[in-house]
Amino acid sequence: MASEIDLQTWQRAVAGGIPSELPQHPGITSGIPHAPKRNHQLQPAEKRLALENALRYIPAMWHETLAKEFLAELENDGHIYMRRFRPTYRMYAHPLEHYPCRCKQAGVIMLMIQNNLDPAVAQFPEELVTNWVQYLLVMHYLSEMTDHQTLVMYSGHPLGLFPSHPDAPRVCITNGMMIPNYSSKTNYDRMYALGVTQYGQMTAGSYAYIGPQGIVHGTTLTVLNAARKYLGTQGPTIPGRVYLSAGLGGMSGAQAKAGTILQGISVIAEINEAALMKRHRQGWVTDVARDLPTVDRLVREARAQQRSLSVGYLGNVVDLWEHYAQLAERGEHVVDLASDQTSLHNPYGGGYYPVGLSFDEANRMMVENPALFKEKVQESLRRQVRAINTCCQHGVRFWDYGNAFLLEASRAGAEIMNPTGSGFRYPTYFEEFMGDIFSMGFGPFRWVCTSGLESDLLETDRIAAEVLTSLMEEARRAAHLEADFRTRLIQQYQDNLHWIQQAHANRMVVGSQARILYSDERGRMAIGLAFNQAIKEGRLTAPVALSRDHHDVSGTDSPYRETSNIKDGSQFTADMAVQTFLGNGFRGATWVSLHNGGGVGWGEVMNGGFGLVVDGTDDAARRAAAMLSWDVNNGVARRAWSKNECARYAIARAMDADPNLRVTLGEKVAANVLDALHL
Repeated sequence: MASEIDLQTWQRAVAGGIPSELPQHPGITSGIPHAPKRNHQLQPAEKRLALENALRYIPAMWHETLAKEFLAELENDGHIYMRRFRPTYRMYAHPLEHYPCRCKQAGVIMLMIQNNLDPAVAQFPEELVTNWVQYLLVMHYLSEMTDHQTLVMYSGHPLGLFPSHPDAPRVCITNGMMIPNYSSKTNYDRMYALGVTQYGQMTAGSYAYIGPQGIVHGTTLTVLNAARKYLGTQGPTIPGRVYLSAGLGGMSGAQAKAGTILQGISVIAEINEAALMKRHRQGWVTDVARDLPTVDRLVREARAQQRSLSVGYLGNVVDLWEHYAQLAERGEHVVDLASDQTSLHNPYGGGYYPVGLSFDEANRMMVENPALFKEKVQESLRRQVRAINTCCQHGVRFWDYGNAFLLEASRAGAEIMNPTGSGFRYPTYFEEFMGDIFSMGFGPFRWVCTSGLESDLLETDRIAAEVLTSLMEEARRAAHLEADFRTRLIQQYQDNLHWIQQAHANRMVVGSQARILYSDERGRMAIGLAFNQAIKEGRLTAPVALSRDHHDVSGTDSPYRETSNIKDGSQFTADMAVQTFLGNGFRGATWVSLHNGGGVGWGEVMNGGFGLVVDGTDDAARRAAAMLSWDVNNGVARRAWSKNECARYAIARAMDADPNLRVTLGEKVAANVLDALHL
């Protein structure tokens, strides 16, 4: 803040709620990406209902003026964002001490929400709200909240503050909770336009989005373990190896950075120039190529010099794949590893762009001729798969990155099915590399230093490295552990220790001073408690907000991604995510969330998330120990019950450490017992 007066003005604006006078329309900001128009196909009576739903937030004296304006938004955007009420102050995570609040935990949540909406963090910052009046109300409620109240959020709608108690969550969030029979994409489009539900997109829906850093560690681990499995590489890097993929907009922006962290070469296609240049400015992409000859030159030079490189190719991924297919057929081997992170859970709404059309042409067709746009998307998927198949016949290793690529390609009629039997030609990354890591209890733990100080973030890195070193030495001494599990455990600690020691040098911070680290139950508890102690002793200057991605051990039930390696038939159930949400709530989480959607599509996944503030108090330590243990071990226990060997060893180790933990473990069934039944 420039001055004390400016700070007070900003605080009044943040806490003020709905203004007493109708504000001037701030317009739509140029120079930043905006979400494509949403399709709704509402009938006139439903449009009337959507306007009634929006106007009920607004004083009646403004209804006549705003009814026309909101109808224009509904027609132009497919949704009523109430853009007139978008704040004009700059949106970013301010230091916690600046937030006007009666409850420190509420102030942390205000910080996290504004970090979500920071243009440096969000893909579509002006559309990452259900509407702007709801944002104003949420911030007002949080500024008024005490330790004896909980804010209840219904799919973006602040139902209100309700009496609770200090150990209860300060905010309880649900997004997209549907009667199961109505959880379809068609119903979503309609009800989102009506303003009565929203898509629970992973961490943003939990106020815990930290930009592309949020997935960069998982991407790094995936590519590293793919190289170990397919290429026989050793150690923590892959010099000279080429990774090909697509998508630099949201979480997929981590792919290029992961390649350089591994000291390899990554080539990532992105059709949206604004998204590509944003990642280039942030240092996540080292080079930009606007044509294929430039891509070839950069990659050849980097391979010859064994130099790390990340190339953002401004163009369609189909062109890139077909180019490499032609090279492969001529005997030139370039690509080693490949995947795709376009948003194919939303293939016809801007998640995937068809070849042969510019970005702007595709966005127009998406709205003006959705049937033709769908044809173009499916034609592109068929072409992309043909090129992938050609490359893979010449040694490339491809996997689905949990973005519904295999599913949508199959729906498009692409040659994606296994020609020798049932199932797909290619594995998912979860089944192939990450499933056992999650089953051991390791997953994307993250934190935000609410002081906004880089020095605090560096201290948290040091603390986390100290904890990991201790846990690794403990595992090395644990001769009683099953040999394969012990080896895997030590490998995870080594990989993550290397990661956290290099984190600052890799310059991954976008927005808030945040970090991510794959850790298991013991690691998360030890790190959280160590942070709390450091705050108590003054080594950290302000509270730390702990969270995780939903893409984790316990938080998500998703049969084509997080639970795809669960083979007892329960991969289509959602008990784990719901129980995680419920259990975190009564074990002391600062806020909890439950979402339909996120990552793989509406109706395809259930996510349970949390946020936990440690502030140096004994109460915070008590809550952290109880909640973090449950948040991991719920999923490990479920995976153990589904016959995953890594999870059985992990939960047995957890029970040895805590006499209050007792988990049902099933008996193994010998194959010959069932073989004898000739089923």
